[in-house]
Amino acid sequence: MKRKRTYSTTAKEAVLLLGKQIKLFRKQRGWSEQNLAERAGISRATLQKIESGEMTPSIGLAFEVAALAGLNLFEQDGVALPIRLKHMDDKICLLPKRIRSTSDKVDDDF
Repeated sequence: MKRKRTYSTTAKEAVLLLGKQIKLFRKQRGWSEQNLAERAGISRATLQKIESGEMTPSIGLAFEVAALAGLNLFEQDGVALPIRLKHMDDKICLLPKRIRSTSDKVDDDF
C-alpha cells in the first residue's frame, strides 16, 4: 500500500502562495487557463493543480509556469538571478564538500 506523503504547513503555504501569484499574474495578462497551459506545454488540469496549491506537480513545472506568467522568482530586491546564483556558489565554495556525521563519543569527563 502506498503511503501518502505529508508536508509541513510552511511548505503547503509556500506552494499555495506561488499558485495564487501565478493565477494573479495570468489574470492580469488576460490569459485563460488553457492559454497559459498551452504555452507551458502542460494540460489545463495540471495548471489548475499548480494554481490551487496542490503538491503533486513537479517544482520544475511550477517554476516554468511562474516564469511564463511573468512572475519574478527570487528577484524581489532587483538583483538578477544569475548574480544571486553566483553569490550562492561563492558561499557554498567556502563550506566543506562533504558533511560526515561523527559517531565518536567524546570523553569530556575531567
